[in-house]
Amino acid sequence: MSLLHDFYSLVAFTVDGPKVSASISLNSAHAVFEGHFPGNPVTPGVCMMQIIKELAEKWATGPLMLKKARNVKFMAIINPYQHPNIQVELDVEEEDGLLSIRSTTSFENTTALKFSGVFQKI
Repeated sequence: MSLLHDFYSLVAFTVDGPKVSASISLNSAHAVFEGHFPGNPVTPGVCMMQIIKELAEKWATGPLMLKKARNVKFMAIINPYQHPNIQVELDVEEEDGLLSIRSTTSFENTTALKFSGVFQKI
């Protein structure tokens, strides 16, 4: 279940072992974009990280908690009107109940977010 109701919809979700590929469609009419920012909507970084967590939970088939964000690089702004369709790639390594995840979020040929971190199963 998504933390932000109707913030995005999952268009496609494919798993090939530890690799996950997801297509997401952002809801440009969501209330988050009214305040972030009026007249120039930007997808909040924390929301982008929440999407990664939710996709990892879908892969793990259970709830996760972020233990450590090792590297988070925001590289491009995602305007939901200009680029509502985004791709999220996850590379998951699981050991002792911990998931080490490297992820890239992009639209068209532009990388918007590079993330690596550790999640714990709860």
